Amino acid sequence: MHTDTERCVRAVQSKDARFDGWFFTAVLTTRIYCRPSCPVVPPKPENMVFYPSAAACQQAGFRACKRCRPDTSPGSPEWDVRADTVARAMRLIRDGVVDREGVPGLAARLGYSTRQIERQLLAELGAGPLALARAQRAQTARVLIETTALPMADVAFAAGFSSVRAFNETVREVFALAPGELRARAAGTRGAPAAPSPGVIALRLPYRTPLNPSNLFGHLAATAVPGVEEWRDGAYRRTLALPYGHGIATLAPATDHIACRLHLTDLRDLAHAISRCRWLLDLDADPVAVDEQLGADPLLAPHVTSAPGRRVPRTVDAAEFAVRAVLGQQVSTAAARTHAGRLVTAHGTPVEDPGGGLTHLFPTPEALAALDPEALALPRSRRATLTTLVAALADGTVKLGLDSDWDDARAGLLALPGFGPWTVEIIAMRALGDPDAFLPTDLGVRRAAAGLGLPSTPAALTARAAAWRPWRAYAVQYLWATDSHPINHLPARAEEVPS
Repeated sequence: MHTDTERCVRAVQSKDARFDGWFFTAVLTTRIYCRPSCPVVPPKPENMVFYPSAAACQQAGFRACKRCRPDTSPGSPEWDVRADTVARAMRLIRDGVVDREGVPGLAARLGYSTRQIERQLLAELGAGPLALARAQRAQTARVLIETTALPMADVAFAAGFSSVRAFNETVREVFALAPGELRARAAGTRGAPAAPSPGVIALRLPYRTPLNPSNLFGHLAATAVPGVEEWRDGAYRRTLALPYGHGIATLAPATDHIACRLHLTDLRDLAHAISRCRWLLDLDADPVAVDEQLGADPLLAPHVTSAPGRRVPRTVDAAEFAVRAVLGQQVSTAAARTHAGRLVTAHGTPVEDPGGGLTHLFPTPEALAALDPEALALPRSRRATLTTLVAALADGTVKLGLDSDWDDARAGLLALPGFGPWTVEIIAMRALGDPDAFLPTDLGVRRAAAGLGLPSTPAALTARAAAWRPWRAYAVQYLWATDSHPINHLPARAEEVPS
């Protein structure tokens, strides 16, 4: 979008928050870059230059605005909509792969040479993988500086910097303030950082409005696996398996953000944990674009208008969700939770939860590869499906993750015994993040379609749903929401899901 100067100027002059993260405005006279919704008086059009990323602005010598804080705007939804190489690279960079594995590691995951990846990112984003990762490190550092009382040396290494000197230089260059000045400025507006338990970070996760929390948190709470997930005191909580340790995320909906509290065993996992939480809650979606297209269907329009902003509840780990999808084949939500809870108790890694009732990490495919099929209280065919899946995930025959090619992943899953269209598409929707995944054979979708006057046979419904593309996964959320199933409602305090 940053190449459409006229459209960008209109968005800046109207302070349209819908475009935050889509592009960034750099002001030639002040050498500052802002988000489109910046509250200051808009600059003259001839003084505006537009960039596709904060990293590109920083690389061009612009500093982040201290009023609108463009480094904290929601991410571009483009990277979750697309499945090409650049989009997959951006998802991996956002997940911290460059910090942990370097540019060669990023290229290896995508199956390209380092030079090819750098060339593609520079051509589309105006910045290479190192600059993009540096921008993310700067934002992580800012979160730690402003929300914790950690010593600056600890902040530097927790944010992924290789030295305190590099940390100081980057913070000064990006924010035009020294780290100590950033902390003092935050203390002046919000009070001094609290001193929470070691390893605990409290932060706000921004998103584009509107956001309807009912199906998002309701789905996560209703399907929560005992020991791994719970709904407690108005918040969804779950354990996280992270590169350097483990963590516990507590997520609660607020008016204009998601309140997030992360308990980490290693602060180097902060950026990865934030990325996982944003992905889980689909916070970088563009709800206006989704609802405009779905609302054009006269049969869907009343439901879109009455409860706009539905998101697709995702997962923090694609392999975990694939296992849970198999356990949920042709059984109730309660039965699927029971089966998953047994696997967790038998094969999950125990953790301590000082703030609730979480007990385990969900078992990895490697841990499940050695399980005894006879110990599973499942039909024989389902046992074969599960054991074949975990073996394929463990040995890399099937790859599921942010770097997955959606078509290749679908083909790999369909080649496994017991995998039909419903299982493959639910994994594509919630684990891979394909916004166009569709479930025409799902009982709830077919029942909702019949009630709305839509075709209820899979073939006819698929044909009608062509007008909803590329947002059919969001259409499924609106169809499911016509039912009174618990996944569509936030739990009442007395109905909280027990751990």
